[in-house]
Amino acid sequence: MVKEKPGLWHLKLNEALWAYRTSPRSATGTTPYALTYGHDAMLPVELSISSLRVIEQSDLFSIEYCQAMRQELEDLEESRVDASNLLVAQKKIAERAYNQRVRQKTFGEGELVWQTVLPIGIKDPRFGKWSPNWEGPFVVHKILGKGAYHLRDRTGSVHKLPINGKFLKKYYPITWEMQE
Repeated sequence: MVKEKPGLWHLKLNEALWAYRTSPRSATGTTPYALTYGHDAMLPVELSISSLRVIEQSDLFSIEYCQAMRQELEDLEESRVDASNLLVAQKKIAERAYNQRVRQKTFGEGELVWQTVLPIGIKDPRFGKWSPNWEGPFVVHKILGKGAYHLRDRTGSVHKLPINGKFLKKYYPITWEMQE
């Protein structure tokens, strides 16, 4: 709406907000206006053309109209709960789709692990781009749950802060066996 005359954005703001509030959202299945007031907004075009909704409401007596509006307000809470349930269901679908690609890493106490050099992206100025990405090995001292671990050095000193398992990988020592 603003591309043609960007300097007049403040004049188009009300129209843009009205369009946003009266357009159905795919996440909730209804309009923000309907979730707030219990019924859809009456568009100015509907008044000038006398749409079916306007004609039906104009035929009602004031008592019938008030009862219909009260009924819409009573149904409003149910529609809000339905919209909330729909949002939760969509978030679960997105979570399930995301978690299909996630590999869980689990480590046991006493296992040897490598730790990512944290913070990520910090390079040792002596080595430049040849800086190591992993440091260690460390021993898993304690499992805290939800993917958090306490580590200790091979010397036995325990790290103060726990670390997330996504920053760890298993340590496989290289063994050189001489073949005879």
